Amino acid sequence: MEHAYTQTPQHNINSGFGHDSTASEVLQGIDLTGKVALVTGGYSGLGLETTRALVQAGAHVIVPARRPDVAREALKGLEYVEVDELDLSDLESVRAFAGRLVESGRSIDLAILNAGVMACPETRVGPGWELQFATNHLGHFTLINLIWSALTAGEGARVVATSSAGHHISPIRWDNINFDGNYQKFEAYGQAKTANALFAVELDRRGSEQGVRAFSVHPGGILTPLQRHLPKEEMVALKWIDEDGNAINSAFKTPEQGAATQLWAATSPQLEGKGGVYCEDCDIAEPAVEGVPSVGVKEYAVDPEQAKRLWDLSVKLTGASIS
Repeated sequence: MEHAYTQTPQHNINSGFGHDSTASEVLQGIDLTGKVALVTGGYSGLGLETTRALVQAGAHVIVPARRPDVAREALKGLEYVEVDELDLSDLESVRAFAGRLVESGRSIDLAILNAGVMACPETRVGPGWELQFATNHLGHFTLINLIWSALTAGEGARVVATSSAGHHISPIRWDNINFDGNYQKFEAYGQAKTANALFAVELDRRGSEQGVRAFSVHPGGILTPLQRHLPKEEMVALKWIDEDGNAINSAFKTPEQGAATQLWAATSPQLEGKGGVYCEDCDIAEPAVEGVPSVGVKEYAVDPEQAKRLWDLSVKLTGASIS
């Protein structure tokens, strides 16, 4: 399946779905029998909902997890799910998992890069990398590059990188990508989410001729274990929750609604022949408008030149590349 690459316009396609659409709704009528899906973090929060929905649609789901025992417990009772060990912040762990997967000889039809860390205390991994950039971007970058043969072995694989409206907080800090000496947890999170979006842009450009298309998505605001590093007082101050821990922001989605956009991007026939775009509310997002926070995609998060620059830097840092 080879075709000339054309960049997909970053504009709504009027999918018929929206903010309140659920995982089961976007998968209605889609048969994934015989398909193999990879879902990082697929045992918690919206990742768990994603795994459930894929299984219900007939897919076999591989869930690599930093805590395999916890994952197996969370996924107990779900058929056609297997758990393996993977710590995205540790490239040796990534290489080991990728090696096992490739050696199994299976093709991967869908890869949903859902795992991540948000606004954590300053933490360094590897050669001093900032944890959010290392886990959310570099770990997933390395994983996809190392399992490339499994993605190209089938027909029309899709890779979905879970970004966030948090990318509005920060572009890539090219002059200090690890926030050395000036760590700011939300800015570091924003940079990591921008990296997720840029990764999809360049991966799609490189992979489209081999039939692999890539997308990034904002799943929506969802209260999940992703916020585990945020004190309750901070979330109250942000007006996310009340004093009793209940969501008070009407824009928040349920986990099943939050899983919908990444499932739509991974499976929708409406995206056939498309790729490299940022999606939200189960549609391709519009470009962000100045002065309107957290809606649409910032130009710097889908800029092809920045995407290539990040790819080249990621290759230099990790040593992994499909080409």
